[in-house]
Amino acid sequence: MGVGGCVVTRIAAHTRDHARELRKNMTSQERHLWPKLREVNRMLGTHFRRQAPVGRYIADFAEFGRRLVIEVDGGGHGGPRDQTRDAWFEGQGFSVLRFWNTDVDGNIDGVMQVVLDALEAIPPSPSHEGEGSRDVAGGVSKRRGPGT
Repeated sequence: MGVGGCVVTRIAAHTRDHARELRKNMTSQERHLWPKLREVNRMLGTHFRRQAPVGRYIADFAEFGRRLVIEVDGGGHGGPRDQTRDAWFEGQGFSVLRFWNTDVDGNIDGVMQVVLDALEAIPPSPSHEGEGSRDVAGGVSKRRGPGT
């Protein structure tokens, strides 16, 4: 059975094991963002997961009920591979937010505002209605970071 009312396709054992390793070895930016997302989980009833397997990919953070993926990128990201990943996530019904490491390091409040704005724009899936305190609809624009 799935998470958030969606059927999670078979996650390969090596992908699940790799996600477990990534959770043990999060980047400093991911470690900085994770407690903020956990706070959002408590406040709004969301359920962000860290280093979450989604199909053949591992999202830095994923909220399955709102179908939102958050990626935190260093200098080697943002190219064709990430565009392919984003297209795949979007094809599965996820919205994707990408932030540079420098945004997380230097403007965590701005990063969190973008996340909260995205959550406001995505209604919870029917299996999650009533869990959060926000009841709005709309789309999410893809933004690289706060202020862009």
